[in-house]
Amino acid sequence: MQGRTISEDVLGDLREHDVSQLSELDFSREMREHGYLFLRSVISAKHVEQARTEVFARLHEVGEVETPDATGVYTGQSHRQETVGDLGVFWQSVSEGSVLRNVTHGEEIQGVMDAFFDEQSQSHDYLFLRPGVPGRSTHLHYDKPFFARGSDRIVTVWTALGEIPVKHGPLVVVEGSQRFDDLLDAAYAVDYASNDTPLVQVMQHPEELARERGTRLLTADFMPGDVMIFSMSLLHGSLDNMSTSCKIRLSSDVRWQPASDPVDPRYRGPNPVGTTGAGYAELNGAKPLTSPWHTR
Repeated sequence: MQGRTISEDVLGDLREHDVSQLSELDFSREMREHGYLFLRSVISAKHVEQARTEVFARLHEVGEVETPDATGVYTGQSHRQETVGDLGVFWQSVSEGSVLRNVTHGEEIQGVMDAFFDEQSQSHDYLFLRPGVPGRSTHLHYDKPFFARGSDRIVTVWTALGEIPVKHGPLVVVEGSQRFDDLLDAAYAVDYASNDTPLVQVMQHPEELARERGTRLLTADFMPGDVMIFSMSLLHGSLDNMSTSCKIRLSSDVRWQPASDPVDPRYRGPNPVGTTGAGYAELNGAKPLTSPWHTR
């Protein structure tokens, strides 16, 4: 992670449940004790493959993906900057593809989230779509600074848009991090609103942090349609994509909340402005795949 191999003794497996067990789960207890709920097979593999094809066909148009299908092999180059003009407009059009939205905002996940909240739920329209090429990872962070307004019951729904084995850089969470009061106090003190907002990602190397706090980094070999629901107070990031066949790791995350709660207007509507007001242009996904990701 972040260019360094993580020792096996620091890694652990996420607690997992099959979506068929939904009616048997105590959601409040799972979130209180673990900070997350890992559900297998929430979205049908067929729907995920269709969404991958839709996304990668768009990236093929700008020279970043070898073939316009679900394979997702990175070419190592990009013509996005000179081809599409406005990178934000392009990324919004990719992120709002109807087939992709059927996965991220469709009936399958809607039913799960209604059950999770035990009431009608609603999603943010703003979608974080993450195509990670080999060598990429996301630093550890809490989501709260980016979603400090509106409902205080917001959760993140992370979806594996394809097979993401550990070596391809899946989601990783820090076990017990919902009880790291020092880091939580710092995160909850920030309402991230512009690029001038102080850095909120944790720059300490994840293995050093885990050893210092006597905990583990939890992850899994994710399959298409697997979903992680986690709170704003769970420290998480992603492992490095170490694919030796140039496979792009594709995932999405969307915020969900009870429909009865107030909604942060930055993330709703036909043209959501996003965290900083720049719309989809502010996302790492809007950059050509050859460009490094920024930190926040």
